[in-house]
Amino acid sequence: MERNQIEIFDTTLRDGAQGEGISFSARDKLALTEALDELGVMWIEAGNPGSNPKDAEFFKQAAQMRLANAKVCAFGSTRRKGVPAREDGQLAQLLSAETETVVIFGKSSALHVTEVLRASLAENLDMIYESVEFLRGEGRTVFFDAEHFFDGIAQDGEYALKSLRAAAEAGAARLILCDTNGGSFPGEVSAGVLKAAAAVRELTLGPEAGAGVGEKPLLGIHAHNDSGLAIACSLAAVEAGCAQVQGTLLGFGERCGNACLAALIPSLELKMGLRCLPEGNLSRLTSISRKAAEISNRALVDDTPYIGARAFSHKAGMHADAILKVNHSFEHVDPSLVGNSRRFLMSEQGGKAAIAERAREFDAAIDKNHPAIETLSRRLKTLEAEGWAFEGADASFEILLCKELGLYTSFFDVIAFRVQSEYPAGKLLDCCHAWVKVLVSGQYEMAAAEGDGPVNALDGALRRGLLRFYPELAKVRLTDYKVRVIDGKDATAAKVRVLIESSDGDTSWTTVGVSADVIAASCLALVDSIAYNLNRANS
Repeated sequence: MERNQIEIFDTTLRDGAQGEGISFSARDKLALTEALDELGVMWIEAGNPGSNPKDAEFFKQAAQMRLANAKVCAFGSTRRKGVPAREDGQLAQLLSAETETVVIFGKSSALHVTEVLRASLAENLDMIYESVEFLRGEGRTVFFDAEHFFDGIAQDGEYALKSLRAAAEAGAARLILCDTNGGSFPGEVSAGVLKAAAAVRELTLGPEAGAGVGEKPLLGIHAHNDSGLAIACSLAAVEAGCAQVQGTLLGFGERCGNACLAALIPSLELKMGLRCLPEGNLSRLTSISRKAAEISNRALVDDTPYIGARAFSHKAGMHADAILKVNHSFEHVDPSLVGNSRRFLMSEQGGKAAIAERAREFDAAIDKNHPAIETLSRRLKTLEAEGWAFEGADASFEILLCKELGLYTSFFDVIAFRVQSEYPAGKLLDCCHAWVKVLVSGQYEMAAAEGDGPVNALDGALRRGLLRFYPELAKVRLTDYKVRVIDGKDATAAKVRVLIESSDGDTSWTTVGVSADVIAASCLALVDSIAYNLNRANS
């Protein structure tokens, strides 16, 4: 392996699957495997083939996959105490996965050996050695996870190192140092890695060595995030000599999760000059991370470093002005390097430079001194003082902008609407009913709809009234709805702000409405949502 290369080992399908609220089907695991392979990770730890039918089915189907970059690994433990390796059912299950590489974990902490495993220290070393030796004899490349290594080296350092020596002498190709409890600090991790590296250098290995004839096994790091330091500890481990980094792509996993590879990989490549992915693949990081989040049924956290929606968002006017002059003035890397993009948040703090930058999407000649920008800046401040907020409602801001630039087309007007609620709901009717009258190209249309709630009914009636004129609206759906009281001092008479997220199946957009009447505020946001979609489709 090249000296400046770091192996990326993703354990989303195994350690990530142990996270609360995560449940992968075999199909999910296959889809994630394809996504991770597309990204270009080197290793994918896919689970224990004998732990459940889903994992067994996954390994059966994965054997037929043609992966371009990654190798799938099966995961399990060392042999049980008192059971010869050749007779151990867990090791047999590992072999049944038919992966070239297998990962086994064993105890590196003397405390865990005597108090948890209830074995002698010598027997545990035999369990490690014999398990690795057996799997090597069956033609497998073996990675050894030294469980609780950093806790073990703090309690009984010599024994923790003996566990590494046992695995290496039996032929393990990788020795993975695990911060299993996630409680270590970066300095402790650095010190532990240096001790492990010194112990490996002292080894004299024969032709049975797993890394190659006479070659020393490489060190890896597996960090958990219980102290919020998994990324920092992983970077410290690399600086101290680890050549493999383990984690989950999006950071989720047992308890507080694992090191987030989506944040680690760019730091290793862009900040430390190390190669983690095939050339050019880093620019796919954001899109593949979003795909992985969708498959995992998890929202991608907006403030995730590098790939989050907020990672390159700018709100302060001074920041926006500066970044348009010198990109790196308020951005630590170019967002395009990781496949992300810069966003200017529209608010009273944003300033004319940010508004002008957004306007240039429609007219490249516009600058911050353009009359429309000055007018819109004043308008924005007035509206935000009244309770409107556009930083989370880009579509509503775009409508304001296009109206000011003379680029907005009014496809319809809502002349009147009525919403009624009945409780309890009848057996044949939903509890809410809405009636809407719209004007389209000089023609009036009235429509009614029932719904589970007043906004659902209003949305249905409005869409039904417009479908005859704009059948493409059949694809548009409301996907999220949020209400916030702007000023609680007026109690039930307070103004509310409604944010609505809509989607046509390909893209999503968010609109806002403000009123003392929650239904009126919802109607404003719904009208903006449909108007935005029609203007975009017909621009």
